[in-house]
Amino acid sequence: MRLPTRRPMHNEGTSFDFDLVVVGASFAGAACALAAAQRGLRVCVLERKRDPGEKLRTTGIIVKEAAERTMLGQAPASLVRRIEGVRLYAPSLEHLNLSSPGYYFLTTDTPGLMRWLAQQLRAHGVDLRLGSAFSDGERIVDGWQLPGVGRTRYLIGADGARSRVAKRCALGEVRDFLYGIEYEFPGAQLAHPDALHCFVGKRFAPGYIGWLAQNPTGIQAGLALRHDPTNARAPDIDAFLLHAGVAGGLPRYLKPGQVRAGLIPCGGPVANIARDRAILVGDAAGIVSPVTAGGIHSAWDHGWAVGRAVAARLRDDGPPPEQVALQTAPSFRVKRALRWAFDHFQMDWPFDLLLHTSPLRWAAEQVYFHRNG
Repeated sequence: MRLPTRRPMHNEGTSFDFDLVVVGASFAGAACALAAAQRGLRVCVLERKRDPGEKLRTTGIIVKEAAERTMLGQAPASLVRRIEGVRLYAPSLEHLNLSSPGYYFLTTDTPGLMRWLAQQLRAHGVDLRLGSAFSDGERIVDGWQLPGVGRTRYLIGADGARSRVAKRCALGEVRDFLYGIEYEFPGAQLAHPDALHCFVGKRFAPGYIGWLAQNPTGIQAGLALRHDPTNARAPDIDAFLLHAGVAGGLPRYLKPGQVRAGLIPCGGPVANIARDRAILVGDAAGIVSPVTAGGIHSAWDHGWAVGRAVAARLRDDGPPPEQVALQTAPSFRVKRALRWAFDHFQMDWPFDLLLHTSPLRWAAEQVYFHRNG
């Protein structure tokens, strides 16, 4: 892809090394960096991992909207697998098959996808620094000074639910979490590979679900639950797979390869998302659905909007990016209300009793197929 010729920017001086430094090279950070780089800005991305595909904390499942409206749809075919249906399991392990005409999900070779994103950053002229963690920053006139990096006009925190950028810049911090763990079974095949298998049940997944999915390299199996910092416990994924694995078509006696685990924001956007040329995006900003915990599409859109806003501010004297970051963050009002209800009133018997009824099917289709956006 040919890069645009860089024009002098509004009030541009020579004292800044970068127009924006993005901390974190996952979906939101990559989107922000790419959007800015495409407008000719000088962009640096700091990623603490030496390999962007290691130690992941995402399922990597991409919804149709993200596949068709973002650069993620350009990922190599070898990195994605199309799935067109959902199989929803009640606590009794009875299931309901769900689908919507034309709707699909893409499971991914997630480590491969993150490495591909890193390649895209460098192809677009981004200074990607792997193995470089954000340590500190000092506010200066019209920007930030970062040790070992230099001066930047804007600092973008895309560094996850426990954002160091948020703490250093006195921005809002994520308070409400799910805790998830996921196994990868390389080379394995589900008995029913063309569905996303989702398990509801308070015993193993209070506040969320368990899941099985076929991806390009094998099977991914996960479990998440509401995180209570006063009584924290890890999801018992081994017991869950013994209970639900056969129903979901998981072959017996598999040994997991890669294991992923981490906190997932579920409370909606943080209260103070931006100030003083520091902006949060993605998990750091709480841009994750409180109901489904899906964050790739919304994180990409928000990161992209912020990257474009920085470029518009510097090149065209556009509105403050801090203002755009706030305006383009999804509110999730209805989903936050559903999250509260699920946390306080989750019971197994309604799912068992109502699984095959029209109201439950309708509600599940709204959640999984984004019929209300």
